[in-house]
Amino acid sequence: MTTPSPLLSRPGAVALALPDGGTGTVAGHYGDPLPEQRRLAEGAGLVDRSDRDVLVVPGADRLTWLHSLTSQHLERLGDATGSEALVLSPHGHVEHHVVLTDLGGTTWGDAEPGTGGALVDFLQRMRFMLRVDPALVTGEWALLSLVGPRGDQVLRAAGWPVPAGAYAVAALPGGGWVRRMPAIGDGSAAVVDLLVPRADVSARADELLAAGATLSGLDAYEALRAEARRPRAGVDSDHRTIPNELEWLRTAVHLEKGCYRGQETVARVHNLGRPPRRLVLLHLDGMSETLPVPGTPVTAGAREVGRVGTVVRHHELGVIALALVKQSVQPGTALHVGEAVAAIDPDDGPQGVDADVAAARERVRAVRSATINR
Repeated sequence: MTTPSPLLSRPGAVALALPDGGTGTVAGHYGDPLPEQRRLAEGAGLVDRSDRDVLVVPGADRLTWLHSLTSQHLERLGDATGSEALVLSPHGHVEHHVVLTDLGGTTWGDAEPGTGGALVDFLQRMRFMLRVDPALVTGEWALLSLVGPRGDQVLRAAGWPVPAGAYAVAALPGGGWVRRMPAIGDGSAAVVDLLVPRADVSARADELLAAGATLSGLDAYEALRAEARRPRAGVDSDHRTIPNELEWLRTAVHLEKGCYRGQETVARVHNLGRPPRRLVLLHLDGMSETLPVPGTPVTAGAREVGRVGTVVRHHELGVIALALVKQSVQPGTALHVGEAVAAIDPDDGPQGVDADVAAARERVRAVRSATINR
């Protein structure tokens, strides 16, 4: 979607700065970047995320079909519920991350800005003779997010439904829905996604602002998302990323479902060993005014050991980044991102391997080297 959001015309709005030097279609902030983060962490902020692509999949076969194509167990997804799913390459690399919502006989998906067209093209190629009709509807629908511990109070004051648990969904009068998502920040900033008709963005936003929310830019949301280690496809992942390297193994992959494209890689890495990289939070010191762009190498001495994705200024933590680093990199290792000194957050140590997995790995090594006792 290239048309600027109507909320970008609100007082103080500054367009989102893109890594390529351009500007986005939503506000990065409304004049107070760090205070806006605090409002999300402590109050209730309305974030314009209408740059995300939106797609629909109606049809009687939609859930079994999506179940067969993605990493998630979807064939029995209940009405008014949601989930996350991945589309993988044949080798198990992440191609798309999509958040799904099933409501009233239609499955909705929202994906990274600019990726919806390619995702719908893939789905169209996989239709065969099934009763499904995927379509991109970003021009008609827009996603907003209400973030913060006071978000439910705002919804009630506005007369909007309040979904209970994670991924629970409720229909909105006049079209669209409200969907509960996992919290961000330190775990106390609740998130509710709101899908509304694009023509009604200003009016629906005003309802929530009148009920006690304040406008906050996407930069504030991104800072709390990074703190929570929630990755974005194409930003915190690259062409080599497998689900096991990110929290998507927990939120977007069902490890006991049947065959899907890329499953062999996911199962093999999960059952027999650690993934080659892991997602960590980096603390950066000595930063200039210009933050590193996604893909900037993380180095240990002369050795490249990873790459950064999201880099943000956090209202409490300073400059932080999400990075994919090799499993061998220990907390305390002296790292650099460009000219900045970087340190891995102490909570993000290497993944351990339990005794059963270690034994299985040793047996595989023995078979491969023909040294196993027979």
